[in-house]
Amino acid sequence: MAEVLRMQDIVKIYSNGFMANKDVNLVVNEGEIHALVGENGAGKTTLMKILFGMEDFQGGRVLLDGADANISSPLDAIAKGIGMVHQHFMQVPSLTVAENVTLGIEPGRGMAFDKKEAIAITQEISDKYQLKVNANEKIADLGVGLRQKVEILKALVRKCRILILDEPTAVLTPQETQELFVQLKALKKGGIAIIFISHKLEEVMELCDRVTVLRAGRTVGTDVIENLNPAKISRMMVGRDVILEIEKELAKPTDLVLEIDALQYKNAENVMMVDGVSFGIRRGEIVGIAGVEGNGQNQVAELISGMLQISSGDIRICGKSVRGKNVREIRKMGMAYISEDRMVYGCAANLPIRENIMADRIHSKEYRKFGFLIDTKKINQDIDKLIEDFEVSCDDRTQPVRMLSGGNIQKVIVAREFSSGAHLILANQPTRGIDVGTTEMIRKTLVKKSREEGVAVLLVSSDLNEVLEVSDRLLVMKDGKIVAHFKDASTVSEELLGEYMLGVKTMTPEEMGELV
Repeated sequence: MAEVLRMQDIVKIYSNGFMANKDVNLVVNEGEIHALVGENGAGKTTLMKILFGMEDFQGGRVLLDGADANISSPLDAIAKGIGMVHQHFMQVPSLTVAENVTLGIEPGRGMAFDKKEAIAITQEISDKYQLKVNANEKIADLGVGLRQKVEILKALVRKCRILILDEPTAVLTPQETQELFVQLKALKKGGIAIIFISHKLEEVMELCDRVTVLRAGRTVGTDVIENLNPAKISRMMVGRDVILEIEKELAKPTDLVLEIDALQYKNAENVMMVDGVSFGIRRGEIVGIAGVEGNGQNQVAELISGMLQISSGDIRICGKSVRGKNVREIRKMGMAYISEDRMVYGCAANLPIRENIMADRIHSKEYRKFGFLIDTKKINQDIDKLIEDFEVSCDDRTQPVRMLSGGNIQKVIVAREFSSGAHLILANQPTRGIDVGTTEMIRKTLVKKSREEGVAVLLVSSDLNEVLEVSDRLLVMKDGKIVAHFKDASTVSEELLGEYMLGVKTMTPEEMGELV
């Protein structure tokens, strides 16, 4: 295979002096799927932004087909055959697939848009690579899996030779993931080089030809997939052995902590997003909720936390209803909440680590002297201890959260939530987009909180391995309803779970039994 891309001794230093890449090397061949892996903050995203013309760099070379590329912008990168599919889709929901795919390169004469030609161009590429996307469909009517393919189509229509995929399977079911892999292998056969960024090492092993590992902004190494396994890749990423399977004692549930009774929620468009959901969680157990994104599981989490208002039904924490209460009042009832969007709801990005961790406890008597003075010394001692315990990589407690990597931002959030003394931990996508080391820490701490401290845990996650490994019981949501209940999550396969998530199978109330 001919070499199509070489990123040689890349150095990237940001204006604040932070060195994101130091002498990083990446070589990608034509017609290969090349995994780029590493912890959050390892420099993967920065390296890809350099390749796609979104960032400049201070040292090294980027070569395409052996010649200096001199990529000046994303448009220049696209013109030179580089496409990038971002983790968050960049689409206009009200437009069709063809209109989205040809946006910016619309066929036609003058101001006239040739819709038939746009459809023909889009459908031809979709059929060529077996993407199975209908060019006439509106984006708003498509599921997550098809929208992912539309992003790939946008790059292919622009004749990309190098395709960068950033966490492409993060929100896909196992069936959708397998279908995507078939199509990526077809692209590979067509000579397209694919750079596959993922934290899911099992997928890397199944799909990729070679793997390059970054750690702390440097290249650790590159190897062919035959010489690797998930444990070895994890060790290269983190610098130590990582436990990929969670070991936990059998749950011994006691008192009921969370009760959800006939819960309903309609959104602003009057669409029923949560439709008659009822279940409970006891002290000392972890209950997981799985489902394709958009089927109501996120709304359930936000209703419990007080971020959304209940349309009908009730939620009780330790026997007391949350109806009519705001977020702070619900937290005082004993709830800790890890939001799925850490930057919007989980932290105040411009404030220091100290203020972010203290946000829920600054009014506590524990941090007052003489009843009214703030005990700064105790605050600093406690914050420094949490930074140490949760292994937050930072300059010190005064560093703004926005200066941290995604994984370390999540560590700050879980340090606050896990140390809040809660009876109920509501963990909504707690490990999304973070590295294997931080993921291991969060999962093990959830189990520890459940087993050693008797905390009730609700885990909402699109990572099927996570919900199967961490949960004791498992619920599946489809179209705002609970369609399956597994009393022992360890007995369930990803394939079976995917069938319930897609609606291929549904349990009867008798099969589900008591959901508490």
